[in-house]
Amino acid sequence: MLDLKQKYNKEVLPAIQEKFGYKNTLAAPKITKVVVNVGIGRFIKDEKMQEAISADLAIITGQKPLKTLSKKAISGFKIREKMVVGLKSTLRGRRMYDFLNRLVGAAIPRIRDFRGLAETTVDKNGNLNLGIKEHIIFPEFAHEDIKFIFGLEVSVVTNTKKREESIELLKLLGFPIKTTK
Repeated sequence: MLDLKQKYNKEVLPAIQEKFGYKNTLAAPKITKVVVNVGIGRFIKDEKMQEAISADLAIITGQKPLKTLSKKAISGFKIREKMVVGLKSTLRGRRMYDFLNRLVGAAIPRIRDFRGLAETTVDKNGNLNLGIKEHIIFPEFAHEDIKFIFGLEVSVVTNTKKREESIELLKLLGFPIKTTK
């Protein structure tokens, strides 16, 4: 099986160039980065759980996540200014393609009752936004070692100008996007 980078260069790039009429390979659409985001939520005051979530996210993405801080205090949510409210990892290059290989090849097929991604998960700028309810769909985790389950959000950012080009790019790369008519 080809990894995603090789598949893009050998199969997807010529198909995209032919379909949309790009003469230069550098003008053709591609994935520029992937952002994986986790909201701390109910563990906002529990630093041990934050460290555990950070360690699990590091296992999933292959790099240490960045702590996101609150910009202002919100008394209704019991949040003070500059309090840790989430974790994020921005993936580019080799790590991005490794993560996408695991996401498309192993994690998404393990989602219970999965019928495909709707075309509405791609926004007007051509970025795919995917919410995952349980992090245990990734093959790195054994079910015996899991103490808690958290959700995460994945944004696949492309450099396309049109939404249709992005949907075609993602379909050719193997993302299970179902067409709605």
